[in-house]
Amino acid sequence: MTLLEETIKKIKPLNQEAMEQAKKRWSSIAKPLDSLGLLEPALVRIAGITGSPKIDLEKKQVLVYCADNGVVEEGVTQTSQDVTAVVTKNLTIGATSVCQMAKVAGAQVVPVDVGVAQDLSQVQGLVHKNICHGTKNFAKGPAMSREEAMKALEIGIEMAYAAKKQGVGLAATGEMGIGNTTTSSAVAAALLGQPATMVTGRGAGLDTAGLRRKVAVIETALAALKPNPQDPIDVLSKVGGLDIAAMAGTFLGGAAAGLPVLIDGFISAVAALVAVKLCPTVQNYLLASHVSKEPAGQMMMEALGLQPVIHGQMCLGEGTGAVAMMPLLEMAAAVYTNMSTFSQIEIEEYKPLQ
Repeated sequence: MTLLEETIKKIKPLNQEAMEQAKKRWSSIAKPLDSLGLLEPALVRIAGITGSPKIDLEKKQVLVYCADNGVVEEGVTQTSQDVTAVVTKNLTIGATSVCQMAKVAGAQVVPVDVGVAQDLSQVQGLVHKNICHGTKNFAKGPAMSREEAMKALEIGIEMAYAAKKQGVGLAATGEMGIGNTTTSSAVAAALLGQPATMVTGRGAGLDTAGLRRKVAVIETALAALKPNPQDPIDVLSKVGGLDIAAMAGTFLGGAAAGLPVLIDGFISAVAALVAVKLCPTVQNYLLASHVSKEPAGQMMMEALGLQPVIHGQMCLGEGTGAVAMMPLLEMAAAVYTNMSTFSQIEIEEYKPLQ
């Protein structure tokens, strides 16, 4: 049995008893009922994921999967592929956007090389899991082999297990890879059965001609390669990316290990959808952070049955939206854990409205 198969077998329904206790705790706190909105059911879900109504989010980690995409050859991006390696190195020295945000949020940034084109084997502070030096150009054939897609999924699973073992209470998924809005749009189109025009955006700043080229490349690849929407690994291998596969693995591993994992934006949400297609039970484990500015951002949230807390029109990537969500959850957890109850301060409880 493969690690992926073992992991899927471990994923059970959420712990209903822990969730009921968490709901009762929220109802007992001396404040108006449901007044923290979507943050309250998020903490209830975390209780169901961990199996305990005691919420501890002190140790936080953002896993940033870095990989290159051969489809960049088709002129679907504003910048060159070299930028992936530059930003990956910067992640190791705290010199990217997510690093600055993570400092404020008190989260550890863990950059993982799953497929950067340049050789980064001597870079310190990087988790070295390079499967291949970037995927192939899916305009000319499959992006990777099925075996490579499986390896990336299993790296994501292993990283989730490692985070849980380290005592992480809340993880986030991030990515870095020039061209990955093209791969994620292709995967989304295949899995949702939507035309490329509906799920493809400008990424990091394409002009109108560039956007048309990007859509055309995706349409041509989907028509030629015919990824099977009933087989998520086939979709990943034909038009996906190693970063998307690794993030999907992290959602699966988090569900198996009882580790809450936050979705970031569009690319991360596509990875979450891959995980759900591989194991439908994972859907109940997902935690949304924000809705991406990318055209299919809201579409992905609806496909996953999620309501994101943050509507900030962000589309930076790297896990920045998920990291922005972390302090909000911690603040909610502080209320949940430390507030007095109605009985403790001797006032009448609020009654639910009928």
